[in-house]
Amino acid sequence: MVKQKTIKNEISLTGVGLHTGKEVTMTFKPAPINNGFTFVRVDLQGQPVIEADANYVVNTQRGTNLEKLGVKIQTPEHVLAAVVGCDLDNIIIELNASELPIMDGSSKYFVEAIENAGIEEQDASRNVYVVKEVISFTDEATGSEILVMPSDEYQVTTMVDFGTKVLGTQNATLKSLADFKDEIASSRTFSFLHELESLLEHGLIKGGDLNNAIVYVDKEISESTMENLKKAFGKDEISVKPNGVLDNLTLHYPNEAARHKLLDVIGDLSLIGVRIQGKIIANKPGHFVNTQFAKKLAKIIKIEQRNHVPTYDLNQEPLMDIHKIMAMLPHRPPFLLIDRIIEMSDRHVVGLKNVTMNENFFVGHFPEAPVMPGVLIVEAMAQTGGILVLSTVPDPENYLTYFMKIDNVKFKHKVLPGDTLIFKCELISPIRRGICHMQANAYANGKLVTEAELMAQIARKQ
Repeated sequence: MVKQKTIKNEISLTGVGLHTGKEVTMTFKPAPINNGFTFVRVDLQGQPVIEADANYVVNTQRGTNLEKLGVKIQTPEHVLAAVVGCDLDNIIIELNASELPIMDGSSKYFVEAIENAGIEEQDASRNVYVVKEVISFTDEATGSEILVMPSDEYQVTTMVDFGTKVLGTQNATLKSLADFKDEIASSRTFSFLHELESLLEHGLIKGGDLNNAIVYVDKEISESTMENLKKAFGKDEISVKPNGVLDNLTLHYPNEAARHKLLDVIGDLSLIGVRIQGKIIANKPGHFVNTQFAKKLAKIIKIEQRNHVPTYDLNQEPLMDIHKIMAMLPHRPPFLLIDRIIEMSDRHVVGLKNVTMNENFFVGHFPEAPVMPGVLIVEAMAQTGGILVLSTVPDPENYLTYFMKIDNVKFKHKVLPGDTLIFKCELISPIRRGICHMQANAYANGKLVTEAELMAQIARKQ
């Protein structure tokens, strides 16, 4: 299993926001396991945190824009592409303004900063969604389409066609994330002259210059437009190259526009929140269609993960039988609610309970329509998790386990006599000072019946 990764050291960059023109300092910081990609606005009171989450996308005009509880993050896609391209899973990105620095309009400088900070593996496996069927999204208004299909690794192909002679039709493909730095990272953002005129009229691209955006001249430049461009970019002279690109800039690749669109796709799809094992094909991609697809795929993944029922061979010899469980747990019948431990690692544990009509609680809950009380299902999950945390001490018989917190409990299906309950508990964060924070799920009859986020602490017996 692939381990999660973060950076070893913090590192800062300073630049200006493309649209706001404001100087911004951005600091990459190491993050704990399962943190994902998070932004922190250090310039605001309380230093609010905004997760890189597709559900926070509020606007895709000239970039992807996030907002959570009134706090904004503007144009994060180039930074997020760099983070994914460097194969990271967890990072904290601190900002003292809303818009990330544009730098040269690519991901190049962000990749260099991450490499200078160093990359290290973490003690947790990476969460990867394996694509099993084609999933697509189409924007009927523009004809833009993006889909993902099964593949052995994450791959991306983009096809762009803006209906202009100067740019034409371009394609770009990334066969492996390992090639991101050399083939995609230095591809810069671009605009057409007619778009540039409109942006300047509306007071946008205040941080733009001819070194951080390719400008394709798709129309004849009037004298007044030329003067406005000189003023906007602080240039005495501006001209158009034979290839139709405004001067002071040389293309890195003939298909740099398609490569940058591919870069944007990677950045926008990072908002799904998990790694994808599949091939992305994007026809005329843009931030709107990218983020709409990210929202759709994130929803599908969440539903599938919630409904996924792990399978275990219940006939194999258990890791711990009832005698070994009783040697570790202080609980005794009728309050010992697990019969076996099937599987255990340093980060998860799987337990089992056979629910019979002879259970003590069925006498009163309810005699004529027996249903296992939900609180006892939660208790059984906690006892399963207790095995995990007690296994970290050499003398578990000298400890007791106490609840500290129970969150997000959901009861989805009834548990009846004759059911076999499977409990799976996974650490949300590493066990520290005897405190265990875990996601617990209970399954029966091929369904998720109960889920909860539990926190408990072991304490030595007095």
